[in-house]
Amino acid sequence: MTVKALFEPFRLGNLELPTRVVMAPMTRSFSPGGVPGAQVVEYYRRRAAAGVGLIVTEGTTVGHKAANGYPHVPRFYGEDALAGWKEVVDAVHAEGGKIVPQLWHVGNVRKAGTEPDASVPGFGPSEKVKEGTVVVHGMTKQDIDEVIAAFAQAARDAKAIGMDGVEIHGAHGYLVDQFFWEGSNKRTDEYGGDLAQRSRFAIELIQAVRAAVGPDFPIIFRFSQWKQQDYTARLVQTAEELGAFLKPLADAGVDIFHCSTRRFWEPEFEGSDLNLAGWTRQLTGKPTITVGSVGLDGEFLQFMVNTDKVAEPASLEKLLERLNKQEFDLVAVGRALLVDPDWAVKVRDGRESDILPFSREALKTLV
Repeated sequence: MTVKALFEPFRLGNLELPTRVVMAPMTRSFSPGGVPGAQVVEYYRRRAAAGVGLIVTEGTTVGHKAANGYPHVPRFYGEDALAGWKEVVDAVHAEGGKIVPQLWHVGNVRKAGTEPDASVPGFGPSEKVKEGTVVVHGMTKQDIDEVIAAFAQAARDAKAIGMDGVEIHGAHGYLVDQFFWEGSNKRTDEYGGDLAQRSRFAIELIQAVRAAVGPDFPIIFRFSQWKQQDYTARLVQTAEELGAFLKPLADAGVDIFHCSTRRFWEPEFEGSDLNLAGWTRQLTGKPTITVGSVGLDGEFLQFMVNTDKVAEPASLEKLLERLNKQEFDLVAVGRALLVDPDWAVKVRDGRESDILPFSREALKTLV
């Protein structure tokens, strides 16, 4: 099957992408002090130069004291970090690519001792106490307002330094998703209750971001059914429930949904072959990004658990068949692109045999 569809341009309002290939956000932890340096600039530049139409950066923390959960993760606040990201933007644009930051708050998975302030515990929808110590601070209304303001400011800064949009991380058991999930959101106020009420935090956050950047600046929203803590988790059980969940998010200002799955080829609901991105596009009418082990001969987790296992390049036939049927609009590539910055151009030119295999060792370097 021809790969032509993967390399056709995509346009949404003022956003024009040269190809349908998206670089998926992947935490790399190569930004000491939270500042992306020359190595990070080159890392993103190389992929823009080799056929990636849109880069979604690794998760970048917003300007809230509890946003970060890991060492050497880049910030998206402060003059030094924003200056570093401006260099990334300029390098990507010089190669004809587009780039958006993934705006991130880890929420209750933050552990004591994490930079930049080791004394700050995790923040989450609900308090958690362990052996008499508060390990997760249950967020007050003031906390919620401050986090929303931090996301809005990050989006405003993204636009100011020339980013082409923003992605809000609402997936994988991090803060926004923690509000969605009944297991982590036990609130009894307006931010708790059924899924519609638990979505209020995300809706207000999206609305604030939209107000900060204006009507024409693209907002991508990444969501998932699965969580890092539970790969079998299901936020919704039916297509009808999915539609009811997504519509308020779309109405709040989402332009593109990034539908995170572990295996793009798996159907989301019984009775249809559509995956999560396919259903989301059908239900909302919004463009969608599919993702999940694209280009690998198996899903990513097995390569992370089995350190000696190597992921060989995989056939794209099923992916291309779905893309040609317009089940989704864009294709996010993660680990296959992490290990081989020339993945896209090799696919375009029919040089699949030259694609580098992925192993966990690739995570130790930034190439």
